[in-house]
Amino acid sequence: MTGSSAVAFTAAEITEAYAAFHDRVAGFAATGDWSGYADLFTPDAVYVEHAMGTFAGREEIRAWVTRTMTSYPGRLMPSFPIGWQVVDAEQNRLVCEVGNPMPDPGDGTELCEPNITIMTYAGDGLFSREEDVYNPLRFHAMALRWARIAAAHGNADDDVLAWLEKFGGAR
Repeated sequence: MTGSSAVAFTAAEITEAYAAFHDRVAGFAATGDWSGYADLFTPDAVYVEHAMGTFAGREEIRAWVTRTMTSYPGRLMPSFPIGWQVVDAEQNRLVCEVGNPMPDPGDGTELCEPNITIMTYAGDGLFSREEDVYNPLRFHAMALRWARIAAAHGNADDDVLAWLEKFGGAR
């Protein structure tokens, strides 16, 4: 076998573990407290985020996710619907398309960009690797559009307005 682990897990076990992972992520998104996210990974896990870097170990993952998901635009992505998923049990991986919808900015606009997530399962309900693949320019354009619409409708708080000033100039 050519995986990162000598142990192969069944597709059912990997699918069940990811469903539990996804349920926990929904809880983090609902409360805004992302500190427990890193605990869904092994202590030596690697998180590859193509636009922001590679994070090694729980504490780097925890620092990154807390910073990212508690500030704009991450904090305004309240759910992560799965479009599709497949399991490669030989490699202990689950690959899925995750939506990143944003709430109505004030005029009924629906904005969402997908990413492809590759998860490597390590057993005991933990993952040893996550890699998110997406087009950062499309995410930036979505966040910029959302911020501009929200600002025009009086729905942009200071965090959004600061981001807009930094990355998008005047409305």
